[in-house]
Amino acid sequence: MAASLPFPPAERTPLAELLLARIRGSGPISFAEYMRECLYHPQHGYYSRAEARRFADYYTSPDVHPVFGRLLARQLAEMWQALGRPGEFCAVEAGAGAGRLASHILNFAERALPEFFTCLRYFAVEASAARRAAHPQAIGRHLSSGRAASCDALPERVSAGVIFSNELADALPVHRALGTPEGIREIFVGERNGWFADSVVYCSSPRIVEFFTRQGATLAPGMQAEAALAACDWIEDAGSRLERGFVLTVDYGHEAAALYDARHPRGTLLAYREHRATEDYYAAPGLQDLTAHVSFTALDLWGRACGLERTGWTTQTRFLLSLGRANDFADLYDPGMSEAEQLRSRLLWKTLIYPEGMGETFQVLIQHKGLEKPRLTGLAEL
Repeated sequence: MAASLPFPPAERTPLAELLLARIRGSGPISFAEYMRECLYHPQHGYYSRAEARRFADYYTSPDVHPVFGRLLARQLAEMWQALGRPGEFCAVEAGAGAGRLASHILNFAERALPEFFTCLRYFAVEASAARRAAHPQAIGRHLSSGRAASCDALPERVSAGVIFSNELADALPVHRALGTPEGIREIFVGERNGWFADSVVYCSSPRIVEFFTRQGATLAPGMQAEAALAACDWIEDAGSRLERGFVLTVDYGHEAAALYDARHPRGTLLAYREHRATEDYYAAPGLQDLTAHVSFTALDLWGRACGLERTGWTTQTRFLLSLGRANDFADLYDPGMSEAEQLRSRLLWKTLIYPEGMGETFQVLIQHKGLEKPRLTGLAEL
């Protein structure tokens, strides 16, 4: 994680002017609305820009080394086997970005998992038109063959397969909640002295209180937390589209008991820009990433409402090590690699699995539907 450092003075971006005008005209808006516009506004949103800018702000596991996608491909192939090796297995990647992870999975499956590959139908789902525009370069050959499809929404129906995501849920809009002696209140986005400012009001929806109540979480007076209603909606939608198969979520977060406690008195919401993290969410609307830790308890509970059962939950460290040791971590290397190149691969591998890197920060939740609880290698004990 990046160090928390102050940003330069707030930037009056075009999106800032649009949102301030909205607030002046109609009053304060929920933070969920503010965050949605900052990230997904079709013209000025952070994720509406080409992905190249993202590397100046943060990187993800697929950016570190292709082995993340290769081992994930092995887990998808095992899921295909658990479903009885159907003639068509849909692998639906939600939040596919520019297609980097898709390319790693598809290219590896074609080379190393030929039987699985012949049944694989890959959907690279990305809401941003700018990032979908990069799919032909990343997976063009697979798009041309019909093995893959580039789309802006989940398929209506997944008869057999997996819906998976890597760092998607943390970027879905959240409501900011505040504990008070009178109960939970909501922190809206208002205006003060010509700029954005917090405004505490009654909750805009009873779902905010329900979000915490269902998880057994209590907000003490003065404590802040995020109500991830959009993530709950997303998991319910994904589960309702899936007939048989799995939902696999890789992200950073905790179970409710560890997320809504004294260690997070101000919540987990952060703004990222130039590999720096701050709590100045209003500094540069549309030019910085906004994220909040995922409640895996919420994904579990709301997933159950649409038939998803919990297969297992583990760290990225254990997930990758369990999958990698099956063939002595040979997937780290490409044919013909020099000794120096192999050494570099091992060093990058450590970034993915070491606790001080990404290994313990990221968690993996797998849910299943329409089959008896399967045994998956990625969830095996080390």
